[in-house]
Amino acid sequence: MFPYLSFMTFFPLAGALLIALTPKGKDNLVRWIALLTTLPLLVAAVKIFCLFDRSLSTMQFVEGPYPWISTFNIEYFMGIDGLSVSMILLTALVSTVAVLASWGIQKSVKSYFALLLLLFSGMFGVFSALDFFLFYVFWEVMLLPMYFLIGIWGGPRREYAAIKFFLYTLLGSVLMLLVMLSFYFYSEGHTFNLLLLADQAKQLGPFTSTAFRHACWLGLFICFAIKVPVFPFHTWLPDAHVEAPTAISVILAAVLLKMGVYGIMRICFPLFPDASIYFSGMIAALGMINIVYGALCAMAQKDFKKLIAYSSVSHMGFCLLGMSSMTAEGFNGTVLQMFNHGTITAMLFLLVGVVYDRAHHREINGFGGMATIMPRYSAITTFAFFAALGLPGLSGFVSEVLCFMGGFKNYPIYTIISVSGVVLTAAYMLWAFQRVFLGAVNEKYKDFDDINMREVVTLVPFMIIVLIAGVYPKIALDLFNSTMTALSHAMGTLPVAGL
Repeated sequence: MFPYLSFMTFFPLAGALLIALTPKGKDNLVRWIALLTTLPLLVAAVKIFCLFDRSLSTMQFVEGPYPWISTFNIEYFMGIDGLSVSMILLTALVSTVAVLASWGIQKSVKSYFALLLLLFSGMFGVFSALDFFLFYVFWEVMLLPMYFLIGIWGGPRREYAAIKFFLYTLLGSVLMLLVMLSFYFYSEGHTFNLLLLADQAKQLGPFTSTAFRHACWLGLFICFAIKVPVFPFHTWLPDAHVEAPTAISVILAAVLLKMGVYGIMRICFPLFPDASIYFSGMIAALGMINIVYGALCAMAQKDFKKLIAYSSVSHMGFCLLGMSSMTAEGFNGTVLQMFNHGTITAMLFLLVGVVYDRAHHREINGFGGMATIMPRYSAITTFAFFAALGLPGLSGFVSEVLCFMGGFKNYPIYTIISVSGVVLTAAYMLWAFQRVFLGAVNEKYKDFDDINMREVVTLVPFMIIVLIAGVYPKIALDLFNSTMTALSHAMGTLPVAGL
């Protein structure tokens, strides 16, 4: 079979190299090279979607394991299951849209698009790697491009936001490195193979000490919690979002945040099943805090982009609540919420970028009557806002309900409190919509051009997906239901203490 995963992981590097060799001043050529590099990735993702066997819970499109650094049993091992296939699809779509959304970048165009393609390579690698060392390499590969993309092309406080992002993520990386080395030295056969390690974990190995297993679990969880981000590790996110260019905000919210949840479900749960059960109540409590606290913070924001950033903190809390249940409903809801939030929040940040390009500010109270000035833009924003607040018939509703269904089984009190987040989300979304789009027209902006064709093209794919996944969620659930059901059965052999 064609090596789809290796192609999607390394083809962006070829595009980055070609951009580096492009003569100076050929900015339009650079943009087209970047776009023509990402379009084949989207085609490959569609092919994977068509070929993926929904009935299997095991790995598919497997490549390897091939010896890489044989002395230390480090292998090149790639593969995807139901957990990762939806993230591969989302990453391919977001990557293509991000290139289109970056078309207006004028500063150091070659460097920008080369770093963007390097970032894409790291993202695909994380979702495909089945060797812990390889996973760590790709995890680190993403760090530097994102640091420079925020720090060079961001807003007035870009250096502060970039350094804060770097330090938080680096702290998590150090913890992951320590746990990874522990696995290597204590595992049977000294392996980094995640599938073999998961098999050993079924006998609660390779660590015989419960306290040591719990300590390793907490180290990994903090690493991934920073990326989600989970309260109280969330403070880097609003700064990064506000200062980042629009396309980078889209990638950050739609893909990078999902890597935290993905890491917990890919590594923490299979490798530490007993510790995952033991700390499931903590996960549920943190999910509840994320949902309510994030929504309250979003309601207090005056910056349009910061409001969307805090809404991401809130909506990622649904993933935590769903996964804490250790049930098939909760796991399915978590993965569906990851995918749905990725598409919805990508729309929201793109829409904020549209109005920022025209007004050069994001103050919510500085607008007014935009529905009269930009009717097409207002109509699309209305659709995105209702998707974000979980309107039935749109994708956000289904995933949130599944997370609540799973969470209620084991943590009814946390779930009941979390439901208030739905009301709070409706409150801050509708209040923001009222201030921006309704009321008296702000005369300063009466001559604004409505949304253009390029901007519409970046939004329409997400709108179609949100509508289809809302009306017919089976098309998405079928991708990962078998894998999530198998994972819930594996975790269900241990008791969960509810609250």
